[in-house]
Amino acid sequence: MGEDGESTKINHSFLRDYVTEADVISTVEFNQTGDLLATGDKGGRVVIFQRETQVSYGSGLLTKGEIEELGESGEYNVYSTFQSHEPDFDYLKSLEIEEKINKIRWLPQQNAAHFLLSTNDKTIKLWKVSERDKRPEGYNLKDEEGRVKDFSTVTSLQVPVLKPTDLMVEVRPRRVFSNGHTYHVNSISVNSDGETYLSADDLRINMWHLGITDRSFNIVDIKPANMEDLTEVITAAEFHPKHCHLFVYSSSKGTLRLCDMRASALCDKHSKIFEEPEDPGNRSFFSEIISSVSDVKFSHSGRYLLTRDYLTVKVWDLHMEKGPIETYQVHEYLRSKLCSLYENDCIFDKFECVWNSTDSVIMTGAYNSFFRMFDRETGRGVTLEAWRESSKPRAVLRTRRVYTGGRRRRGDVGVDSLDFTKKILHMAWHPDENIIAIAATNNLYIFQDRVNPETQ
Repeated sequence: MGEDGESTKINHSFLRDYVTEADVISTVEFNQTGDLLATGDKGGRVVIFQRETQVSYGSGLLTKGEIEELGESGEYNVYSTFQSHEPDFDYLKSLEIEEKINKIRWLPQQNAAHFLLSTNDKTIKLWKVSERDKRPEGYNLKDEEGRVKDFSTVTSLQVPVLKPTDLMVEVRPRRVFSNGHTYHVNSISVNSDGETYLSADDLRINMWHLGITDRSFNIVDIKPANMEDLTEVITAAEFHPKHCHLFVYSSSKGTLRLCDMRASALCDKHSKIFEEPEDPGNRSFFSEIISSVSDVKFSHSGRYLLTRDYLTVKVWDLHMEKGPIETYQVHEYLRSKLCSLYENDCIFDKFECVWNSTDSVIMTGAYNSFFRMFDRETGRGVTLEAWRESSKPRAVLRTRRVYTGGRRRRGDVGVDSLDFTKKILHMAWHPDENIIAIAATNNLYIFQDRVNPETQ
């Protein structure tokens, strides 16, 4: 997992010199092959990167909607950029709807084109990404510029032909799924059947058919008759990777509910509930806030669940409901800082978590541009840093350490010196290889383990 000076090297980073709110990356997602990587930002833009076949090292500067190469061509280069969502306004509620992209999910590839779903708080869109390297010539009823000819001048018929042209990447909206949610959408997940997907907001989960935009089926509704009785909200939801009838959703109370759509069309009654009894010794004013699950992910095998709350990541076995089988401390040293973190709203940050391709290593984010990796076999954790010095070609990522007491080593960072504005919330792991994508505010880093991929 990358010792000092060892195996984890930067492959490519896309860095922006200035920071505006619209440039902040809000989601990162590899497609099923890992050849494409999509990012969404708070400005409603989606940038797709494509992996090149020839591997070389370099870095670039990603500005609004364009890429300016500063060195050699990197392994992942900008493939397409498009505006997915625009600001909107709900006139019934007098509420502004942000253009921020909350989630991106790729559909399994069926042909030469690629399809992805993107969502803001209210509206989900299906996009088709395709290539065109030929153009038709020899129309009978149109001239070369596309204008309709005078039919009286057409004296003969010809067969149109396709001529080679420069490669063009076209991104077109194919479906718009709207009016399905009263509250803010926090999750979308594509089903293993390839035909349906779910979307979740604070109180409801809907299931959509990819070909039907004007209606969805409500499969979970936790809204109480009286909103004063509301005690928890839905924070994330995901379909099982292999069984199309199973899905899981997490709540602000720290519970996970596994639902089976074969049992009932409305899955208000779960099949299994996973929760950990609270330790009375750690009970405080902040207990319920820090126990809220911000992300849940099925393992690739489908046997385990990975969850992230404010201070820990946990692994759950679907066959054991009474508690997690593994718990890893991400930044336990912040427990004494919860009061100040509450005052600056950092305690409500929603960190994501991901598995590697073999489910042997998990990764999640922290503050000060740090991110954490945990080896499940050894239980060992490592802290790494995504920062601009790492963007130099062939730079090696070195482990970092937060000083909490005892002997202080060179390079240690004190708890009081942590920068809470530099937070790693969003990340993705390549489905087959040890390549990770890290979103650090407005910067996208792509790292690769080149020396020993089996160890990560």
